[in-house]
Parts: sequence; structure tokens; C-alpha cells
Amino acid sequence: MGGAQLLVIRHGQTAWSVAGKHTGRTDIPLTDVGREEARAAARTLTGWNLQHAYTSPLARARETAEIVSPACGITVDDSLLEWDYGVFEGETTPQTRERVPGWSVWTHEITGGESVDEVGERADVFLSRVEAEVPDGNAVAFAHGHLLAVLIARWCGLPAVEGRRFALATATVSLLGWHREDRVIRALNHRVGDELDPPFRT
Repeated sequence: MGGAQLLVIRHGQTAWSVAGKHTGRTDIPLTDVGREEARAAARTLTGWNLQHAYTSPLARARETAEIVSPACGITVDDSLLEWDYGVFEGETTPQTRERVPGWSVWTHEITGGESVDEVGERADVFLSRVEAEVPDGNAVAFAHGHLLAVLIARWCGLPAVEGRRFALATATVSLLGWHREDRVIRALNHRVGDELDPPFRT
């Protein structure tokens, strides 16, 4: 029963993540702290037998993947691109709320960008790829906070908007797996020093 386990890793810190800016398609690098976070994330994967590794094409995710350096190699997948925030790119939520009271990416139209359901459709495309290429064993995806939150929701069969329940810190590792025939979240926002339960490490 069940199938592959999927590790999902948000990229390390960037200057915009520190500032709280919505960083969709703006291609900015990791900070030095972000690179150190990525090295710490690599240590959480010690002992994992990974069949496939996938990354967003954006530099901050790709660099995180390269630092972690999974032995199986890395495949770039455009489905893992971060949410396109349209006119809200580069703004913080408080800044946007000065002109749009109560604004949230989860509840408001994203002018010039993607709807939450469109992000969910991309997450579904990626999960279908994993299901086809990794029928059992372990895979890992390196991507972005909102995209991965939506992906976690879709893994669990929830509407894409329920990704708002899964706030992911930079360079944290989450584990999506199975309990019998049900898709479940085995770990969320894991950092080095917090052991993932050994029975899940295969």
C-alpha cells in the first residue's frame, strides 16, 4: 500500500525572504546565511536513498539543491516555479494592505499573475510526474514557500487554497508519505538536529 515518499525542501534565505517580500519569478541568489542553511539541510538527508531529485529552475532553489547535492543528480522542473505574484511581486503583505485592506495571496485576485488554483494545477502536474517516475522509494523536491505549501495541500487531497495552513521556513525539510493507503504529512518544517523518525528513512 502507498507509494513513494517525497521530501520537499524550501530554498535557503534570500535578501527578499528576510525582508518578507513576495518573491515569485524574480531570480535572486541565496545569502551567505541561506547557503549555510542549505548545508544544514543536506545533513538532514544523510542516510536517505533518493531515486530522483527535482528543482525549480530559479537560482535560489537550484543553488540549494546543488549545495545539498543528492547523489541521484538533479532534474530541473518548471512545475516547481514559485507562484507568479503579478503586480504584487517584490511587495510585503503590509505594503500591499496599505492600498488593498485585508489582502492575502490566498484570498485575493493576483492581478497579472496566477490564481491559487493555477498554482495547484502545477503542483498536480509535478505530483503526477513523481508518481510515474518514482512508484516507490524516495524523491526530493527543492522549491519555494508558497508553491510547496500548495503542493503539500494537494498531496493530502486538499484544495490548493489550504496551502495557507503550511507555513514553511527557509531551508526546512518536510516529508510527505503514507499511512496505509492514505497520503499523510510525516514531518513539517524539519531542521538539522531534529531527527526524522528512522522508520520513515528508507
